Order: sequence, then C-alpha cells, then structure tokens
Amino acid sequence: MTSDYPRDVVGYGGTPPHPRWPNGARLAVNFVLNYEEGSEPSIVDGDGRSEPGVEGAVAQFAPGERDLAAESTFEYGSRAGFWRITGLFDERKIPLTVFACALALERNPPAARAIAERGYDICCHGWRWVQMFRLSENEEREHIRLAIASLQKTIGRRPLGWYCRYGPSVNTRRLLVEEGGFLYDSDAYNDDLPYWTLVAGKPHLVVPYSLSNNDGKFTRGNFATGEHFFEYMKDAIDVLYAEGATAPKMLSVGLHMRIIGQPARAAGLLRLLDHVMRHDDIWLCSRIDIARHWRATHPFAAGATT
Repeated sequence: MTSDYPRDVVGYGGTPPHPRWPNGARLAVNFVLNYEEGSEPSIVDGDGRSEPGVEGAVAQFAPGERDLAAESTFEYGSRAGFWRITGLFDERKIPLTVFACALALERNPPAARAIAERGYDICCHGWRWVQMFRLSENEEREHIRLAIASLQKTIGRRPLGWYCRYGPSVNTRRLLVEEGGFLYDSDAYNDDLPYWTLVAGKPHLVVPYSLSNNDGKFTRGNFATGEHFFEYMKDAIDVLYAEGATAPKMLSVGLHMRIIGQPARAAGLLRLLDHVMRHDDIWLCSRIDIARHWRATHPFAAGATT
C-alpha cells in the first residue's frame, strides 16, 4: 500500500481499543431517526422533479411532472410516523438522535417543538435532503451555513454532528472542519467504533453510521414484516453483545418516519426496544454521548489515527 493512497482499508487492524463505555457496558446502542420529510427533491421546491426513491412507486413521472403520490408518502412520515415512533421512545425513556434535515423541521413546527422539548440529540442531515456530492464546493458550504442557522432557529441550538444523504462529497469533511463547530461526522460506514482522522492537518472524529442496521431494507425488499426487522436487528445486537465480553463495540440503528413509522413495522421496533432494555449492561445513548465519551476517553494522539 502506498503512503499516498487516499483510503484506509486497515482501520484498527484486528486490535480495536477498548472503548470503556460508561458503567462497563458491553455495547453502546444508538437509535437514529432520520427526519427528511418536507426537504426531499420536489416540483414545489423548484427542483424540476419529484423525489424518485419512494416506496410503492408504480408510475414513472417525466421531468416537470408533479408526483402527488410520492409527496403524500413522505407526508405520512411527518404527519403520523414521527409521533408513533417518538411515542415508543418516550414510553421507555430511551435516548434518540435525530438526523435532521433543517428545512424539513422549518416546515413542521410542532415536530420541531417536540424535538426541542424532549432534548433529543441533533445531528444535521443537511439543509435539504439532497445529494451533497453533486453540489459545487461553494454550494455545499452554503448548505452547511443554512442548515446551522435553520436548526438554531427551530431547535434552539446548533448541531454538533453531520451526516449527508447517501454519501459526502470529496469536500464535505474539510468544509465541516473549516466551519469549526462540529464535534464529529457520521459520513462513514467502515467500523464498529469511532475513530480519529486528520483533515487539513487537524484532528477530526468520525462516528460511523450503518446502512445495514437500517429500516431502509424495507424499501429494498429485504424486509417484509416487522418481525423481519426485529430478528435482523436482534441478531446484530446479540452478536455484538457477545463480543462485548472482551471487546465492546457500538451499534447504530437507522430509522425513517415514513418507513418504520407504519403500524405493522413499528411493531418490530417496539419488540427491539424491549429487547435491548432487558440488558442492564447495554448503554442506550445518543450520538453526541458517544462522540463526547470518545473525545474524553480516547483523545486524539499523533500517529494514532486509523
């Protein structure tokens, strides 16, 4: 491997650090609710098309044609799914991280108030739910600025984490470090633990996310029932919990309001929440909890990046 190769395919190399989670936990579990509804590409926002990645889509709409069915599918998430999901978490007093698209929360003040009042952790999911890697550098910088200002207005505090739709651009991480207020980003899927990296000579923390432990599998046909979701996530938790006897890890579970917020699917989420709560030595935490713990327990050390 050459020293100028721009990827790290080694990571911790089979000897991950012991995270020393609070209270000796064998596993850290973070539930993430993606709040995207109302910020997706749409005709009414001047994008020239409706968001094509919609569950149950049966018609092909030409550019400029408004897809009202797609719009209403998204609206289910913000109108109904959000309240169903947050109700399950409120009943069990489990922390929740919101991957928040800023414009979406501007358009749903009751949801924004509920998030602020509950003190949910906020990780910015962009100003809009767009493909950041298709923006120019200046456009992306402006989206970051707009998102921070928006969330400060709707939630009352700036975001400390960042996560793009689908994937970052080659500029994203540098722009986040340039902005200066982010403690971490989650634009990676490459580990079961956080890690440090250097960006323009400055240390930057990455808290990896997961597309595997994610309800998006419903829309791709991998899951058909709430029980499928529950069994898959339970297996992931059980494997990592067993490993945690000697090498604790973290697990992210990705949720979407318009997907897992559907009643039959929410039944699987309910079972999953009850399963993790049966373990006294699982740390149910927010994403910022993980980032702050890692920064305090495993601070950056020169030459120690993965």
